[in-house]
Amino acid sequence: MSKERQALKQEEIKNLIINTAQEIVAKEGINGLSIRKITNIIDYSPAIIYHYFKDKDEMISKLMEKNYKKIIDAMSSVYSTNSEPEQKLKDSTKAYIEIALQMPDEYMNIMLNTSDNILEHTSVLFNGASVKRQAIGVLCKVVKDYYKGFTISDAEIELTAQLIWTSTFGLIIRLIIEKNIPQEQRNNLINQHIKIIINGLLHTKS
Repeated sequence: MSKERQALKQEEIKNLIINTAQEIVAKEGINGLSIRKITNIIDYSPAIIYHYFKDKDEMISKLMEKNYKKIIDAMSSVYSTNSEPEQKLKDSTKAYIEIALQMPDEYMNIMLNTSDNILEHTSVLFNGASVKRQAIGVLCKVVKDYYKGFTISDAEIELTAQLIWTSTFGLIIRLIIEKNIPQEQRNNLINQHIKIIINGLLHTKS
């Protein structure tokens, strides 16, 4: 087997392991994930799993990076457009909500987990989150553009982004839990949520 084909095969196995881990997390939560369950599903020995991942924590980290990247990509694509700052804020918030709702089980199981190794990835309320959490960093850029020409400190921008993120997180969780809400009502709630955010920011400008 050529080096190229061998590399592709290894990447294929690694993706299989991660995708299987994601399926287990979606059904049973982070705490339900184990090397044994993965090996039972994909019929590989534990030694194969440990060849690609040091331990379960590393696997969880890779899984979170994969899902987190979906949110980052959605928000970053909005930020890179030529839209006005207010429209970017609307679109980036909506993009975050829509991506999260596309993976409800994974989102709930990861974002509501309180273990220290998970919080290393998901915590967003600490001072300096705009530097260490890419999603908060993107949101801070959007907020900063929105306040261009106004006197507002970087600390206030970060706090504003954190509160927008947190209130949006709360809405997402309720939409996932109350999953039988009609689509029209769901859309109304999302649009009203964004409207309240914009109105709040407008008030601080005046």
